[in-house]
Amino acid sequence: DKSLYSSTLQKLPAPVFMVFYNGTEEMEERTELRLSQAYEHFEGEPNLELKVMVLNINAGHNEELMKQCRMLKEYAQYVARVRGYAGSMKLEEAVRRAIRECITEGILTDFLRKNRAEVEMVSILEYDKEYEEKKLRQAEYKAGEQAGLKKGEQAGLKKGEQIGMNRGLAQGIVETGCAFGMPKEMILNRLQERLHISAQRAQEYFAMFSGQQPV
Repeated sequence: DKSLYSSTLQKLPAPVFMVFYNGTEEMEERTELRLSQAYEHFEGEPNLELKVMVLNINAGHNEELMKQCRMLKEYAQYVARVRGYAGSMKLEEAVRRAIRECITEGILTDFLRKNRAEVEMVSILEYDKEYEEKKLRQAEYKAGEQAGLKKGEQAGLKKGEQIGMNRGLAQGIVETGCAFGMPKEMILNRLQERLHISAQRAQEYFAMFSGQQPV
């Protein structure tokens, strides 16, 4: 009922942005994403910022949240069963078995009974899409990593020192991994494997070439 043209300040509901993550990559319990992380050549305080809280809802994570939201907990249990069974049987069979067991054991029972056919179809399509995208990302990352390593080796060898070469290789691994959106943990593991360095040193290289502070 308020005029949009009033000269007084109009109050707005305070927004909260959240993402519930149930992918297969390793993810912390809670992670804050900021829009400014995507800004190029940026320093200081951003003029425009957006903060998004990412909550890992895979089975076994954020237990307190799961206790407060039964449906979210049961959804995580259903997804975990589908993924577990898909490792040893056809996807269609894995989905159907997970649905049968969940209905019997009181997990999302009412929802699954009412929407069984739709859940079956969506689960199969989403799992296939996730699997194919993961394979594509891994293939792209390996190709990009090789190019990055070659670039890093050239940069390091010009200095004629092992330290310089390690820095060059590390830069290639980190920049390529970030460009392809690979998880931080995967990049850190690559650094340790390729350069034979400690976890702490890998963290330092990651911070140096990604612009993020070491944990």
